[in-house]
Amino acid sequence: MILLPRRDFLKTTGLLTGGLLLGTQVGEAFAAPAANGKLRIGVIGCGDRGTGLLKILQELPDKYEVTALCDELPFRLRDAQKIGSASKAKTYADYHALLDSRNVDAVIISVPLNMHFAVAKAALLAGKQVYLEKTMTHNIEQATELVTIAQQRPNQILQVGHQYRYSPLYYRVKEMIDKGYLGKVTQIDCRWDRNGSWRRPVPEPSLERKINWRMYREYSGGLAAELLSHQIDFIHWAFNTYPDEIFGTGGIDYYKDGRETYDNVQVMMRYAREGMVGNFGATCGNARDGYLFKLKGTKGTISLLIDQGIYYPEKETLKQYGTVDGVTGATKITWDKNGGIPITTEPLKDGSWYALNEFYKAVQEKKMPDSNVFTGARVACAVYMANQAIYNHTIEKWRPEFNFS
Repeated sequence: MILLPRRDFLKTTGLLTGGLLLGTQVGEAFAAPAANGKLRIGVIGCGDRGTGLLKILQELPDKYEVTALCDELPFRLRDAQKIGSASKAKTYADYHALLDSRNVDAVIISVPLNMHFAVAKAALLAGKQVYLEKTMTHNIEQATELVTIAQQRPNQILQVGHQYRYSPLYYRVKEMIDKGYLGKVTQIDCRWDRNGSWRRPVPEPSLERKINWRMYREYSGGLAAELLSHQIDFIHWAFNTYPDEIFGTGGIDYYKDGRETYDNVQVMMRYAREGMVGNFGATCGNARDGYLFKLKGTKGTISLLIDQGIYYPEKETLKQYGTVDGVTGATKITWDKNGGIPITTEPLKDGSWYALNEFYKAVQEKKMPDSNVFTGARVACAVYMANQAIYNHTIEKWRPEFNFS
């Protein structure tokens, strides 16, 4: 890469006024167009994620009208209706009945993972626009079929809930990678840790598997699907890549409570074409690190939280920055106490806010969203392969047919 003089480097890269301003301010590239009418939306699955998205919809009253709610558990429907955006929504116990409604243009699907495919397929065949929570499907066969169905219905949107693709922070990080801030990236370290059982309270024993579906392999992809899939997807997107080989291990190492999905996992993915190794770990037994995401290159490191990011130049890269002399009128770079530069200084919204804005825009403009059926299928394959490696102690190999497009 050609090294610019210090002043030109600062101006070109936007490393002034305390942030890495790579051409756009927060929100500019993500603003939805003026509404030509609200999108009438139904929410299928009113557990933690479904109700969380209902709260986000309250912040977008000019774009969405919640007209329908669906859940098999009556108490969840009652709780969902207490959220202002859903107070007037019609309730359903059967998602097929909701999909038959002419008062629903689009659906959010936030059901257990094993149901994603069936509900999404039915929604597409019913003519609805679809926002499908991650991970897109439970297995590779379902991902393949859902791609085929979506391709046959080009006037409908299927957006997958990998919301980092819409976060101004993560979008900016992708630009930094593209522009060479990190140099040659060789290592990526990802963690999403917690100290807790991940269980939900069950009002009666017969509801155990419905409520705590994440604990059972019949319904769930475990920690890899529920947490690490976000970081896996970002690497796919930021580097336009996929893993060639996947290794994994794990176990039920603390919570001996009848669960089947592991409470402690580690996955390593080899991206041979890029010369990168990605390490992905999650545990339910320690919360010290929480969420960590580090991209390490020859010119610098990016350290990310969900809504914060710091760029740490390597020693040789620091020579390009020099010292900005306040006497000349130039604004000093804001360095943190550890020698890093904040990537954003503006407060950010929840990633789902940006994703639901994009979903509205995609429907209105009839354009494919960044997180779509093809990208969702590739992540679903990677997650499924990670779980195969974890549970079966195998090395999984990427196959050409997983490169959906």
